[in-house]
Amino acid sequence: MRSKTFEGAVRAQLASVLDWGDAHATLDASVKGIAPRLRGVRPKGLPHSAWELVEHIRLAQADILEFCRSAGYKEKKWPEGYWPASPKPSGAAWARSLAAFRRDRRAFQRLTLNRRVALTAKIPHGTGQTYLREILLVADHTAHHVAQIIDVRRALGIWR
Repeated sequence: MRSKTFEGAVRAQLASVLDWGDAHATLDASVKGIAPRLRGVRPKGLPHSAWELVEHIRLAQADILEFCRSAGYKEKKWPEGYWPASPKPSGAAWARSLAAFRRDRRAFQRLTLNRRVALTAKIPHGTGQTYLREILLVADHTAHHVAQIIDVRRALGIWR
């Protein structure tokens, strides 16, 4: 019984890592209040706009989720498949991207909490990757780029 309790606690902690703000800002906090006119601005000295970073985070997370769930997974072409074509979002793309990111994050959390998924098992159609590795990869990748969004906001003078 103890191991199930431990396993449940580990899974719950891993699921929360995908969206926690204990040690740093969350994606939601990093994008809150960015005026639409500033979402596509690349500040001097920085390679990406907030939009490019948001959409890259979404695309990468969606790709990793698909890899975890689908035996028919096909890797996208780099960098085209992982970055938006324009530094500026078009129309409602910003809201759609954030909604899709949140949806996929919840799906990753469900996968993490699913006891039928052995976290340390190799993904059958992978090349040695485990579910645990992919969960940690998503958390780390998101945190890295959230920090870049904050840098963009600082450069634009819109970060507290």
